[in-house]
Amino acid sequence: MSGHSKWANTKHRKGAQDAKRGKMFTKLAKEIAVAARMGGGDPEANPRLRAGIISARAVNMPKDNIDRAIKKGVGGLEGANYEEITYEGYGPGGVAILVDCLTDNRNRTVGEVRFFFGKSGGNMGETGCVSYMFDKKGSLLVEKGALDEEKLLELALEAGAEDVVEDGDIFEVLTAPEDFNTVREALEKEGVTFVEASISMIPKNTVEVAEEKTAISLMKLIDNLEDFDDVQKVHANFDIPDELMEKIS
Repeated sequence: MSGHSKWANTKHRKGAQDAKRGKMFTKLAKEIAVAARMGGGDPEANPRLRAGIISARAVNMPKDNIDRAIKKGVGGLEGANYEEITYEGYGPGGVAILVDCLTDNRNRTVGEVRFFFGKSGGNMGETGCVSYMFDKKGSLLVEKGALDEEKLLELALEAGAEDVVEDGDIFEVLTAPEDFNTVREALEKEGVTFVEASISMIPKNTVEVAEEKTAISLMKLIDNLEDFDDVQKVHANFDIPDELMEKIS
C-alpha cells in the first residue's frame, strides 16, 4: 500500500499547482455528470455524486461548475454521453497499471492510452491481465494537520474503516467498498474534511522501483495518462523509495 499512498500524496501536491487545476476541473465535471446521470442529481441520495462533489470542493472547483455538471448529467444541459472503460497494462519496471476512463469516443481513447504505454516502453494488455493484483477499496484522503493522527485513527476505526495509512502530507483512510459511505458520513459529522473521496483500486503487493531511469519513465507514463482528458484515474502498484520520489518529483 505504500506505493498507492505515496502516489496519492504526490498527486495531492501536484493538484495544488494552477497548471493542473483546469484539467482537474474537467475530469471532476465529467465524473459529477456521469454520477448524476446514473443516480440522480441529489447528492444526499446519490453516494457517487456526493463523493464527486467532495473531491471538487477539495480543489476549490467553483459551485457554478459543479451545478452545471449536475444539470448536464440529469439532462438539464446538452452534453456528451460518456462511457466508462478501464484499460490495463504494464509500465516500466513491470509495474501493473489500471487506467479508468470516461470517454465519448472509445477508438480515440484506446489509441492514445496504447500510445502512451508504448512510448514509455510498457505495453497495454488484455482485460484482466493486472486487475487481479488490486483490491477495490474506499479511499478518503485527509490532509495532515487537519486532525491528530490518533484521533483520526480512532474515529475511522469506530466508523468501520479497515486502516489509516500515513504518507507525506496526507492520511489515507481505507474502507471496504460497502462501508465507504458510512465511514465518510461518520467522519464528516466529526468535522473531518477530505482532499479526495472515492472508490479506488489498491494494490495487493507493490513492485519496488529503485532505479532512477526506470522511475522517471514510469512517472512520465503516469503523468501522460493523467494529463489525457479521457483518463479519470490511474492506479499502479509501484513503490519508489522516498528519496528517489522526492528527487524525480
